[in-house]
Amino acid sequence: MDTAADTTAMRRAITLAARGLGSTSPNPVVGCVITDAAGAVAGEGFHQRAGGPHAEVHALRAAGDRARGGTAYVTLEPCNHTGRTGPCAQALLAAGISRVVYAVGDPNPQATGGGATLRAAGVQVEQGLLADEAEAGNAAWLTSVRLGRPYVLWKYAATLDGRIAAADATSRWITSPEARADVHRLRAEADAVLVGSGTARIDDPQLGVRGVDGATQPLRVVVDTNATAVKPGARVLDATAPTLIAVSGDAPADHLPEAAVLRLPRAATGLDLDALLDALHTRGVRSVLLEGGPTLAGAFVAAGKVDKVVGYLAPVLLGAGPTALADAGISTISEALRLDVTEAVPIGPDLRVTAVPAPARKGN
Repeated sequence: MDTAADTTAMRRAITLAARGLGSTSPNPVVGCVITDAAGAVAGEGFHQRAGGPHAEVHALRAAGDRARGGTAYVTLEPCNHTGRTGPCAQALLAAGISRVVYAVGDPNPQATGGGATLRAAGVQVEQGLLADEAEAGNAAWLTSVRLGRPYVLWKYAATLDGRIAAADATSRWITSPEARADVHRLRAEADAVLVGSGTARIDDPQLGVRGVDGATQPLRVVVDTNATAVKPGARVLDATAPTLIAVSGDAPADHLPEAAVLRLPRAATGLDLDALLDALHTRGVRSVLLEGGPTLAGAFVAAGKVDKVVGYLAPVLLGAGPTALADAGISTISEALRLDVTEAVPIGPDLRVTAVPAPARKGN
C-alpha cells in the first residue's frame, strides 16, 4: 500500500525529472529519490543529458552505502539494456536496493523489462504511483515512443478577443515582457521550434532561446512550401542554431544553404505534415514547439497533430485583425476540438492557459 511518505518521495522525483527538460533528448526526463532502510532520504538525482548517467545512478552515487536495504522511487521504469550507459536495473541490484517504486512503465521495447528483472532478483517492485503526473512531465518522450512522431505543443499569443495582430498587421507587442520571457522557456524545453512561411515573411523571426541560462538551442524549422519566404540573410539562417527550411520537392531553392533544405512531398494544401514530422523524428526531434502562424496551426489541428495548446491571453481588445487559428477543417460545432484546461496562471498582466485535447465525449 502506498503511504504518504511514498507519495512525497515520488512527487519529489517528478520535480527532479523536470530539471532535465530541454537537455536529455532523445532520452526521457527521469527523476529518482533513494530512501534508506529507515525511510530517510539518502540520495536523489535526475537524468541531466543524453549519454550521461541516468537518474538512478546519480541518486545511488549520492546515497552511497545508505542505499542498501532502501527504496528507490523512479518516475520511469528502470531501464534494462546497455546503451551509452549500463542498465539501471542492474545498478539498483548492485547497490542492494530492496524495494523499487516506479510511476510509468517504459514503452521502449529496447529498454523495457527492468521491473521484471528486479522482481526476479527478489526486489519488491511496485508500479503506478502518481502515474498521471509522471506521464504529464514526460509527455514529449512518451508520445514520440508510442506514436513514432514528435510531440507537438502549439503556442500562440492573442488578445482576449482572439486577435494575434491588428487590422494593419501590427502585433508588437500584444503580450507583456513576462509572457515573452516565458515563451523562451518553452523554446528551451523543445527540440525544435516550427513556424510557417507567413510568419517567416512578416516577422523575420530568429527563433533562438534568449534569457535562459544553460539552454540548448532548439532546431529551427520553417515550413516554406514554395521556398519564397526565407531569403538570404534571414535571421533564421544565422549561426545561433541549426535550421531546416522545409520545401516541396519541386521548389527552386538554390538561394538557400543546401544543408538547410529539407525537401518533402506536397499535400492537398502545403506540405505533407506526416512526412515533416517523420523527418524530424528521424533526426532525433522528440518535441516540437509550433509557434505560428494561424494557417500552419490550422493545418496541424486539422491533421490531429496537436498534443497541447498554450495560449498567452493579454487583457487587450482589437475587434479586427487575424485570429490565432485559421481553417482547421471544422465546419460545425459538433466537430469542434474540445480541450481540457490543465492550468491557468497569471504571467505578468497576461494569462497563460494550458489545455490538451479532451477524450471523445458522447454527444460531441
